[in-house]
Amino acid sequence: MKKKLLFILVAFAVSNVLFSQTNPIIIGWLRNTTGITGRHYVAGNSTPIVDTPLANVQTVQYSASSVYVSTNGIPAYITGPFQDGNPSLATSQNAIFKFPLAPTPNTSTPTATTGGNIGVFINGVALFDYRDGVSWKNSTSSLCGGPIQPACMGDGVWNRDAVLAEKAGFDCSKAHPAMGNYHHHQNPSAFNTDLNVLSNVCTLYPSDGLYTINANQHSPLIGFAYDGYPIYGAYAYANADGTGGIVRMKSSFQLRNITTRTTLYTGATVTAGPAVSTTYPLGYFKEDYEFVSHPNDASYLDIHNGRFCVTPEYPNGIYCYFATVDANHNSAYPYVVGPTFYGVKTATKVTTITEATTTLSTNTFNPDKMNATVFPNPAKEFFAVQVPLAVQDMNVELVDVLGKVIQTQTLYQGSTMCYFDVQTLYAGVYFVRIANGNSNDSIKVIIE
Repeated sequence: MKKKLLFILVAFAVSNVLFSQTNPIIIGWLRNTTGITGRHYVAGNSTPIVDTPLANVQTVQYSASSVYVSTNGIPAYITGPFQDGNPSLATSQNAIFKFPLAPTPNTSTPTATTGGNIGVFINGVALFDYRDGVSWKNSTSSLCGGPIQPACMGDGVWNRDAVLAEKAGFDCSKAHPAMGNYHHHQNPSAFNTDLNVLSNVCTLYPSDGLYTINANQHSPLIGFAYDGYPIYGAYAYANADGTGGIVRMKSSFQLRNITTRTTLYTGATVTAGPAVSTTYPLGYFKEDYEFVSHPNDASYLDIHNGRFCVTPEYPNGIYCYFATVDANHNSAYPYVVGPTFYGVKTATKVTTITEATTTLSTNTFNPDKMNATVFPNPAKEFFAVQVPLAVQDMNVELVDVLGKVIQTQTLYQGSTMCYFDVQTLYAGVYFVRIANGNSNDSIKVIIE
C-alpha cells in the first residue's frame, strides 16, 4: 500500500512538472531577465526618459489550478507622449494577476466585457475592451463620462469606441494610460508598421509595440483574457485543424447601414443617440456595429472574436481570441476580446498568494526563431530591423563587406524593432548581424 501511494505521489509530481513545462499560460509570459526598466517620451523631446519600474513580467508562480503573474504593467517599448491632454504617465501597478490553468467554456449567458482590465498581454501590460467610459446623454444631446465629463453620467446606450475617438491620444504603440494604468484597447503593434498609417506619432516618438504583424506566418501568442483563454495576433491557420496556410483572422462585426441611431442591430428600439454625421461617424459608437455570421469561412471569428483552433502552442487545439485588423492592418472592432467572453471569467487581481506555489525558473522559456526582416531594403536614409518579438536582449550590428562593424544597436527584451541611420554611409552592400545567445542571423541590406 505504501509503495502504491509513493508511486501515485511521484507520478503526480512528475505530471505537474511536465505540465508546467508545456502549459503556455505558465511558460508563455515575457519575463524580465535583463533588468530592463520602462522608458517614456515627453512631448517636444524625442529622447526617451529612463524610468525606475522594471518592465515586462517579474515572476510567474503556479499551483495545481492557477498561475500567478506579477508585473508592474510597464512595457519594454517606449511609452508616450499622449497628445490629447491626458496628463497621466505609465506608472507601476505592482499587480498580481491570477489565471486558471484550465479555462472552461461558459454554457450559460455570456459575460459581457467591462471597463478596465479584461486581459493581460504576455509582457504584463493590461488589455481593455473597446470602450473609454464615454456615452451619449440624450437629454442634454452631449457626451458624458470618462475623460470628457467625469461628473456627468451618460445613458450607457450609445457607448463611445475608444479606438476611433481617442486615436489622437495613443502613443506609437497604440496605447495610453488611465490613471497610470497603461493599456491597449487594440492590436498592440506600432502605428508606423501598418500598411495604412493612421497616426504620425511615430515620426517624432518612435516605438515598436509588443509584436510585428507578419502576414506570412502564424502570429505569436500575445496574451490571455480574463477567462484564461489565449490571445493571438492577427494571422493564423486558415482552418481550425491547422491546415490551409496562413490567413488573416477576420472580425464578423461590420458597420450597420444607418443614418439615425434609434435601434440596436437586434431591432430593439432604444434611447436615441446622435444622428450619423462627420462629428459622430459610423463606428464612433460600439452600437454602430452588427454581427454577421460566416459559417462557411473558418477565418471569420465568432461573436466573442475567437474560435476553437490548433495553434503552434496548442497542437491539440483550444479556443483562442485574435487581435483583429483589416486588410490594411488597422485595428478592427471588437479589436481583441468581446463584446462578451467565451469562457467563465475567473481571472482577477490579488494582493497576496494564499496557496503553495512553484516559481517558474528563468530558463524555462524557449525563444522562437528570430525571423528577422529589414525594411526598407534598399535604404537611403534609414532602415529598421524587425523581429516578431524579442524574448531577450539582442545585439544588432551593421557591418560592411569586409566585416567591419559600422553601427551597433540593441533590440531590447519585449521589443520588436530598432533603427539604423545610414545617411552618412557610402552606397553599397552591407549586412545586418543579429545575435541573442541562442541563435544568430545575417541579412544583406543595400544602401543607395
